[in-house]
Order: sequence, then structure tokens, then C-alpha cells
Amino acid sequence: MPSVSLADAPWPLHTERLTIRPAVADDADAVYEYRRLEEVSRWLTSLPTDAGSHATAFTEPGRLASTLILEHDGGVIGDLMVRIEAPWAQQEVREQAEGTHAELGWVLRPEASGRGYATEALEAILRVCFVGLGLRRVTANCFADNEPSWRLMERLGMRRETATVEESLHRSGRWLNGYGYALLASEWRATHPD
Repeated sequence: MPSVSLADAPWPLHTERLTIRPAVADDADAVYEYRRLEEVSRWLTSLPTDAGSHATAFTEPGRLASTLILEHDGGVIGDLMVRIEAPWAQQEVREQAEGTHAELGWVLRPEASGRGYATEALEAILRVCFVGLGLRRVTANCFADNEPSWRLMERLGMRRETATVEESLHRSGRWLNGYGYALLASEWRATHPD
């Protein structure tokens, strides 16, 4: 199977209110502004400690290749991760599984939350994943305590596949429950026949 890349999609993508485009190194400062805030970073995998270390991590080639920037009225309001990968497969069919799956993630500025921007952006990204890139499955994970995140997954039509108990150690020192969601291309197409 030919390799699939996020770069294969047509960018920038315009929705009713947003522009979605690949991240570039110059976005590091704008992204740091909101990722460093406690109300945002509490759910992130890593806490940016300073602008310099954030810029170094942000500009790693693998991260830039899987990061999209959300803009509204010319300003950065968030970022999305679309990490295209291979799901688990037996050795004899591993090549057929390459590039058929993506993991999604998202972060918004606090003042942009609750306005439907994440839903609008992710609906567009699901179309890119399933129509533009021909992927067969997307997944997303979150801490169970991050209710806005799992509610968004459910609004998008994703199904909860896993519920883990005290599986993830949070930087607060607490072991937290987690949720995993997924959506197949066939499920998405059933509700998006156009």
C-alpha cells in the first residue's frame, strides 16, 4: 500500500469560520501562549515549561508533520494533531495496514472553547481523513475527567471503545481513568452520504 501523509491533503482548508493549515515553526510562540495555561495544559501529555523548550519540541519534524493550526479571523485559536499510523496487524498482512489509521488530538485557546470551533474543525478533518486520504479508521483518547473532550468525540459520532480504570498517571500524582473512541470510514459515510 502506498504511504499516506497528511501533506497529501489540500491545504489550507476553509470551513465556515476557520482556516486549517499545516503548522510551521513560526507558529510555536502562538501555540505556547495557550498551551502553557493551567486550564489547557492539565489535559496535555506534556507541560511546556518555557517558550524555548516548547519551540524545540514543537519544531521536531515528526510533530510538525502531524500538527495543524486552527485560525479564526487571522489569529491562531488552536491546534490539531492528525498522526497517521499503522494499526496492529499480523506480520503477513502488516504492509496492507500501513497508513490506514489516524489518531486525532486537539487543543483550543480557553476563550475559543464552547463556540463550536473544535466540532467544526474536526468534522472537516474527518472528511479529509476518510475522503481525501482514504483512511479506514480514526481514534482519539482522553482522560475520563476531561468531559468536554469525550463529549466532543460523541458529537462527532465516535464510539467509546475503551474505558480504563486508573490506567494513566497524571502530573498531579493521581492515577486517572481514560476513554478511547474510534470511528470507521464506513460509519462516517453512513451519516455523510454526499
